[in-house]
Amino acid sequence: MYALPKEYEVIVVGSGHAGVEAALASARLGCPTLLLTQNLDTVAQMSCNPAIGGSAKGQIVREIDALGGAMGVNADATGIQFRMLNRSKGPSVQAPRVQCDKKAYQFRMKAVLESTAGLDIKQANVSRIIVDGKGNVTGVETDLGMAVYGKAVILTSGTFLRGLLHVGETSRPGGRMADTSSGLSDSICQLGFEAGRFKTGTPCRIAGRSIDFTKCEMQRGDEPLPRFSFLPPKAAALGEIFTLNRDPFHVEQVPCWITHTTARTHDIIRRNLYRSPLYNGKIEGTGPRYCPSIEDKIVKFAERESHQIFLEPEGRHTDEFYVNGLSTSLPYDVQVDFIRSVPGLEHAELMRPGYAVEYDYFPPTQLRPTLETKLVDGLYFAGQVNGTSGYEEAAAQGLIAGANAALKVRQRAPLILARHEAYIGVLIDDLTSIGTDEPYRMFTSRAEHRLSLRQDNADQRLTDKGFAVGLVDAMRREVFGAKMAQLGELRKSVYELKIQGKPVSALLKMTDFKVKSLPAEIQRLSPHEIWDLVEIDLKYEGYVQRQAGQNQKLIRTRAKPIPSDIDYERIAGLRRESRQKLAAARPTSIGHAEQLRGVTPADISILSIWLEKNRLDICREMAPS
Repeated sequence: MYALPKEYEVIVVGSGHAGVEAALASARLGCPTLLLTQNLDTVAQMSCNPAIGGSAKGQIVREIDALGGAMGVNADATGIQFRMLNRSKGPSVQAPRVQCDKKAYQFRMKAVLESTAGLDIKQANVSRIIVDGKGNVTGVETDLGMAVYGKAVILTSGTFLRGLLHVGETSRPGGRMADTSSGLSDSICQLGFEAGRFKTGTPCRIAGRSIDFTKCEMQRGDEPLPRFSFLPPKAAALGEIFTLNRDPFHVEQVPCWITHTTARTHDIIRRNLYRSPLYNGKIEGTGPRYCPSIEDKIVKFAERESHQIFLEPEGRHTDEFYVNGLSTSLPYDVQVDFIRSVPGLEHAELMRPGYAVEYDYFPPTQLRPTLETKLVDGLYFAGQVNGTSGYEEAAAQGLIAGANAALKVRQRAPLILARHEAYIGVLIDDLTSIGTDEPYRMFTSRAEHRLSLRQDNADQRLTDKGFAVGLVDAMRREVFGAKMAQLGELRKSVYELKIQGKPVSALLKMTDFKVKSLPAEIQRLSPHEIWDLVEIDLKYEGYVQRQAGQNQKLIRTRAKPIPSDIDYERIAGLRRESRQKLAAARPTSIGHAEQLRGVTPADISILSIWLEKNRLDICREMAPS
């Protein structure tokens, strides 16, 4: 067997969003790193929708950026439409989302990797993880008989492990359309790991010139543009010497379009369900309930007369449109028929069909909080191999796995984020302590500290921690330090300044009082983004303190019993899914209920409050007769 002469400290297998962040994090911490990918032309490929962010996911991307990661900067630099979701709601649920130029995102990220010191990239298909007799990882072997040796290995193989593609009655190996599958999972299972089977899917792509946009509703981006990166736009986008004055960030935004399915659409799909691999037994893997295929929508929401569809451009220099909301694995001819039953798409030309993909994953309870496996020392898993879905969740895991692999090699303390510090902490704690029985997606309801885990304060929560570890460079730290100095001065001023005898801080705590209501000379004390942070903190202060108190109380009540015959349908506020999970499992205590997959911290809080309000009846019921 040929062995690569150079030995690396960290080897990353896979170049998707998890692999990219893992490799960059390891290299930033000074470890000679090798990124191995099946195809150098698909590095950072956006296999599904070319969009970054969204509800809860946008918070994760800002946390990745605050820790020095690449996803936010790359999305800003290649974005074609920028929006802040839930703008009319509270700051804790507001989240940035950017529609990116698919190829520009991919090419720019590859350039970032290629220009990173200490990081090599090679095309190779890894077929085996090499482990010594003591249970320590020592490297990998490729399908061409080449061995590469290293002190840590990070597996980020996405949907490629025994991937199987489905379009109607046709199935073939592959982790992504036009890409091959990988047999690496056989090697991993031989090491003693438990494997499971999940499924995901994607909609068709259609030619923009075949769309009648006059029958669709235009959806424009937001102004001013909400960005992911906390760096000044010039420094973030171009890597130039920065200034602390924020230059205007301008992008010529591209519109998206909205249309809807019709009764005819639903009828076509119902008549052809027997040809869907989801309903004829060909697909065995569990799919995501929160992002169902159009077949699932028609069956499970039969009362709905239509479903909203978003037509999203894949880039500035392509005619392809992503049909968001019509994920399917129905046969090609059926896809053509139902697509053309949608207003505006009567003459749509399919450029690529939708398809489903089944793949192996490894239940993440086999991992430590560092994302190192419990079975093999020095082997880390990140991304969809851990049962997650989404670019953002994958990138977050990659960042943490890459950092921890490098820290372990250098015999330094690991980077572990707590649930109260970051959505990333919630994500990894959920995975490693509870696991998942379906593709895991982050929701704000999963985070019991969501009022303080906002997208606007991610840098305040994490940048110093990233700098201490070595993930954050001096430039970013200086930008952050200047911002915190401004923030500190303004926080002091709002308590000292008074208007008609009332401190500005007290005025800003009032629900209907806004910064723009202050005298102009006071507003000029600081930039508007600093004022926004101070106002949000003041308005949310009481809520955050109340939430913290509730969380502490919840910790104390984990041992409290739950009656065996409790009727969960009586508990207002519980989600339908949670009612079903709780009724089926019949947990005996709050602590037991917390361990149920699919039951969120918000559900536990609602259940605890209900039990507290009804405690007298419960005590009577449980008392001996």
